[in-house]
Amino acid sequence: MSDIDAPHVILVDAEDREIGTMEKLEAHKKGLLHRAFSIFLFNDQGEMLIHRRALSKYHCGGQWSNTCCSHPIKGKALNDCLSTKLHQEMGITAELEKAFEFTYRAEMENGLIEHEYDHVFIGRYKDTPRPNPREVCDWRYAPIDDVSAEMRSNPEKFTPWFRMLFDSVASHYATIDGARQQLQ
Repeated sequence: MSDIDAPHVILVDAEDREIGTMEKLEAHKKGLLHRAFSIFLFNDQGEMLIHRRALSKYHCGGQWSNTCCSHPIKGKALNDCLSTKLHQEMGITAELEKAFEFTYRAEMENGLIEHEYDHVFIGRYKDTPRPNPREVCDWRYAPIDDVSAEMRSNPEKFTPWFRMLFDSVASHYATIDGARQQLQ
């Protein structure tokens, strides 16, 4: 196990100030607010790279989600955690830009509670990922409108945080992609 898989999360207050650490599963059983990050990558056609979580994951196994998500490690820079986990989970190296932060709480199917202060990042990647099968059982690039329609008709196929983040990420991506196209 690499240190990016450390079994502890960073507990935070509502302003994202560190207040301690706790074993990951215990924090999810108690529903305590902890720091997390979510990465969304898009290819040159504006398609979102999504993945299906490995069936063996401790919650939401088999559900579709954003490119990568995890918890930062205490004492490590957030950017280092992002790069390491993205490479470890998807076999990808990509430039990322901070999009926004948000807090959410969601009860999982197995009694666990995701209560996260989530740092959301967006980037571009056009190649074929090389996912770790312990983390990912499938992946695809998908047009934003197709993902939106699929979520409306089958919300249970997607992780709760992905469903909560999707509209904000799509809107943020449209804004930065429009600005990027104007510069070209």
